Amino acid sequence: MASAYMRNWSSSSSSSIRLPTTTLQTENLNSRVLVLGGTGRIGGSTAIALSKLSPDLRIIIAGRNREKGAGMIATLGKNAEFSEFDINDVKSLESALNDVDLVVHAAGPFQQTENCRVLEAAIRAKTAYLDVCDDTNYALHAKSFMNEALAAKVPAITTGGIYPGVSNVMAAELVRVAKTENKGEPERLRFYYYTAGTGGAGPTILATSFLLLGEEVIAYNKGEKIKLRPYSGMVNIDFGKGIGKKDVYLLNLPEVTSTHEILGVPTVSARFGTAPFFWNWAMDAMTRFLPSEVLRDRSRVQDMVRLFDPVVRVIDGYAGERVSMRVDLECSGGRQTIGVFSHKRLSISVGYSTAAFALAVLEGNTQPGVWFPEEPEGIAIEARELLLERAAQGTINFVMHKAPWMVETNPKEVGLGIYV
Repeated sequence: MASAYMRNWSSSSSSSIRLPTTTLQTENLNSRVLVLGGTGRIGGSTAIALSKLSPDLRIIIAGRNREKGAGMIATLGKNAEFSEFDINDVKSLESALNDVDLVVHAAGPFQQTENCRVLEAAIRAKTAYLDVCDDTNYALHAKSFMNEALAAKVPAITTGGIYPGVSNVMAAELVRVAKTENKGEPERLRFYYYTAGTGGAGPTILATSFLLLGEEVIAYNKGEKIKLRPYSGMVNIDFGKGIGKKDVYLLNLPEVTSTHEILGVPTVSARFGTAPFFWNWAMDAMTRFLPSEVLRDRSRVQDMVRLFDPVVRVIDGYAGERVSMRVDLECSGGRQTIGVFSHKRLSISVGYSTAAFALAVLEGNTQPGVWFPEEPEGIAIEARELLLERAAQGTINFVMHKAPWMVETNPKEVGLGIYV
């Protein structure tokens, strides 16, 4: 049933997707979820989405700003509380983890982070774990704790946000259905992302973007690992209704390596673009004229963020915060299918995406160990449908398993009503 549903799922507006309120198993009705970075844009959005999707959850907002914490508690209501502590304080972290069922690590940026302190503490406390990491090195480091998580019987997911995260699950479904329908072997997988401005996600995503510009891009071509200059290789991609055509550029993102290895697709790459157009020019210039060691230095990047943030916020007011993901799969024989996920507000969509992973873990759909979202041990195949439905709340366009011409705003007709 799930595969048939996913093959034909096509949502053109938020009104066509009902809001699924979660009914957890009896033993999970009063589950306690700790959201690290809960006073930030991503963590706060996740907490709000969790409270809407599963009103009975107990949510603990963890952060350093008590005033912001009080504001979040007022928004979330009686089932929420605030815990003030520094994520770098190991003792207070372990103390907080001992009394919760799941920790959601949304306190980025994850780039140039040398440890997986929260994951290690979660394993010691035997607490389920989820992070919204978007850094290749951090994600691979997290995976290195597989044996410890297995021994402690702790389920853990890394890169479980919107992209990477939901995009990984979309890719896994495209590959699974292609193989199930015997439509050829998957040969090429491409991730395309677009976010207007900072997507309303604030300084964290700005810091993430700058840090990623300091990393060589890892991609795969016919099974061979290749390294490319960041923010190069521009292509113009049609994201369909509500977004249209946007320029996107190569970035080093963890889903490239994980889907290549797990899904077995020989050619994989990821590209990202933003708006207004001059931000793309500015980021390209940064990779050309700033030494990579500057862009990999977290303290220097934070200084740049403080410098640019006031200007970015003003421009964000005009640019909006639309977000879109397009995942393309090409198989032998020329068959091509895509998935598209578009929302008017990244700051809302990232919350529902992360909350969808959190609920999947609480519902027992993740096995002990440390997993990427596309692994069936991370998110069980039969649980993907509901995860994507929850993540897609409010989308202006969400389609899966379609030919590109069925989604693009201006497909090319080759004659006789045939489009490519």
